[in-house]
Amino acid sequence: QVQLVESGGGLVQAGGSLRLSCAASGSSFTLNAMAWYRQAPGKQRERVARITSDGSTNYADSVKGRFTVSRDNAKNTVYLQMNSLKPEDTAVYYCNAGAIVNLIYRELWGQGTLVTVSS
Repeated sequence: QVQLVESGGGLVQAGGSLRLSCAASGSSFTLNAMAWYRQAPGKQRERVARITSDGSTNYADSVKGRFTVSRDNAKNTVYLQMNSLKPEDTAVYYCNAGAIVNLIYRELWGQGTLVTVSS
């Protein structure tokens, strides 16, 4: 069994920064692309940023230039550095990963971490 555990959410004022982390734990797995999604109240879940296993990245237009996704393959961890936060960034942020687990492809999700940006 492989789990994704997020950390780093919280309350921050507009213009501030937060860094989210997501660590994968378990056995017999290999991570492929990893991504961050978010879901604001009353809205659909949207992908914020994605990073492949070789480090290629892409971002939603709404966060380009403010958010940076990175990963440490040795630690099976993906990060999301969020700068210049805006109230509209308020959401539950979820970590997502494609993984080969015991030779079978699986899509993994974390439990979510709440980010609240006050104006």
